[in-house]
Amino acid sequence: MKSLRVKELNRKELAPGIVMRSVHLSQVMVTFINLAKGSVVPVHSHPHEQITVVISGSLYFTLEGEEKMVGAGEAVLIPGGASHGVRALEDSVAHDSFSPIREDYILDR
Repeated sequence: MKSLRVKELNRKELAPGIVMRSVHLSQVMVTFINLAKGSVVPVHSHPHEQITVVISGSLYFTLEGEEKMVGAGEAVLIPGGASHGVRALEDSVAHDSFSPIREDYILDR
């Protein structure tokens, strides 16, 4: 059995105030995201299906033009190709799951 410590994974700054760590198998990827209050992921889309679970804090999501505040314990389901973006309303932690894996998010451990 292989286990790992999230804090020991390499990190990548996706945008100012947004830091990601990732782990993957052949068909699924999980990212661990820390978002500083006020940080923004601009509206974008990608072919990957995505599920975002807010672990702590609160995020303001835009998904296909619909806007909603999402707090700890809530999830957003994002179909492949859907336009979406987020703004951190406070310091927040989220987990994103992607299928298939995002090659641009693979980080050497």
